[in-house]
Amino acid sequence: MGYLNINYYKKNKNKKDNRSDITKRRTIINKIIAWERGKEYYDGDRLNGYGGFKYDGRWLKILPKFIKKYNLKKGSKVLDVGCKKGFLLYDLKKLVPGIKIYGIEDHKYPIDRAVKEVKNELKIGEYHSLPFKKNFFDAVFAFHCIYRLNFGDTIKSIKEIQRVTKKHSYITLGAYSDKKGKELYDKWGIISTSHLHIKDWKKIFKYIKYKGDYSFTTPESLGLKK
Repeated sequence: MGYLNINYYKKNKNKKDNRSDITKRRTIINKIIAWERGKEYYDGDRLNGYGGFKYDGRWLKILPKFIKKYNLKKGSKVLDVGCKKGFLLYDLKKLVPGIKIYGIEDHKYPIDRAVKEVKNELKIGEYHSLPFKKNFFDAVFAFHCIYRLNFGDTIKSIKEIQRVTKKHSYITLGAYSDKKGKELYDKWGIISTSHLHIKDWKKIFKYIKYKGDYSFTTPESLGLKK
């Protein structure tokens, strides 16, 4: 197990999409709209979510690190928990011909609008009760999804991810390191429920014996706090 920074978030140069400004402007109404997890959250106003969840090819640069580290190859079975529109799996399929991909998402909107090349490999399901046998996958990813659940289901999801993978897993979790960071994340993380202090996440990993890799989405990584 270890911390693995993949530099998912890049410094945003678009003045119209300044995360600090968005954080200040978001209200409880934006949070209600986001929690519907439909068009407005994915492809509506930026205050309500992504402001347009579109393919940008970023995984083509990120995934090679995992392919090498986890020895992913033709025939390897990989699960993307919280697969959304399937962008990660689409790029993984490009990079590793013959790899076996699976995606699970707990709401319908993104799957209906998924990349056609991987859409048949995506299904609706619960992250805390994965419909797969023990040690079924060679690798499991869970980017920006399980900490949206309540605390109990977040812990169950981490355990489920560990149950269904033979060895390799990678999860991202919302986190902060001080009071100011918590305040910023409370405003930014529009559908985040279980974001915790970094020290607490590490205590949880030890207690539940999580053996995979991880990273934290923090106000610092988002550019909200220096």
